[in-house]
Amino acid sequence: MSERRILFVHAHPDDESIGTGATMAKYAAEGVQVSLVTCTLGEEGEVIPDELRHLAADKENRLGEFRTGELAEACGALGVRDHHYLGGPGRWRDSGMMGAPSNDHPRCFWRADAEEAAAELVPLIRELRPQVIVTYDDRGYYGHPDHIQAHRVTRRAYELAADPGYGEGEPWRVAKLYATAMPRSVLVRSIAVMAASETPFERVSGVDELTYGVPDEEVTTVVDARDHLRAKIDALRAHRTQIVVAEPFFALSNNVGQQAFGVEYYTLIEGERGPSAADGRETDLFSGLS
Repeated sequence: MSERRILFVHAHPDDESIGTGATMAKYAAEGVQVSLVTCTLGEEGEVIPDELRHLAADKENRLGEFRTGELAEACGALGVRDHHYLGGPGRWRDSGMMGAPSNDHPRCFWRADAEEAAAELVPLIRELRPQVIVTYDDRGYYGHPDHIQAHRVTRRAYELAADPGYGEGEPWRVAKLYATAMPRSVLVRSIAVMAASETPFERVSGVDELTYGVPDEEVTTVVDARDHLRAKIDALRAHRTQIVVAEPFFALSNNVGQQAFGVEYYTLIEGERGPSAADGRETDLFSGLS
């Protein structure tokens, strides 16, 4: 097993590529043991291509099954060879957007007991022994219920994995727990770039219309993975039911363009901050770890 080990916990297939794809590809290329846990199959995703619309959420769960293949292809593009579904494929179901009727499905992740879900993650943490875990903040990055739940479950598993009195297996204390982040200043610049570019996607007219992003001062860590942006874009393309790519932009089913970033941002929520660059931010998620 690699000396450096990192675990990403994401809610749905495609979240790994959109928010952390360049980081994952960078560390994988450097020989770090990169592991991914996905909490649902993404059954409630809105299908973009006409020829695949028949896969849209139904009793047979065809979309979720199809998206497992997309995720496998994306992981291949990123160089990630270790992937797990929390509790096994389909244990918990995609909850859909906040307030949707799918939030009431008895198996949706939003309704999962956080202790029960954390109990599925703890054995993986103890087996993989990552020094670093990455998930979302308590707002779920942009308020999606499954992202919020992934934060709750991961944070609880982070605590339980280190408790010698809990469960089976040797306890493991994760050194650092991060949340994905997007500084507002970066969003402002991205909107300006889109406004000056030819793109088939709709443009966001102002940063105040966005439903995500954090104050710049909340960002503790910047990972420059621009050398691995190609791998991230290839991974985005793999999620063809959910994403359309027109480099350097992409869009989800709402057709609102987003810039594909090779620099990705994080907030340290547990653990000690390591040595920083001149701007006071870490440049490595392993910063300060020997």
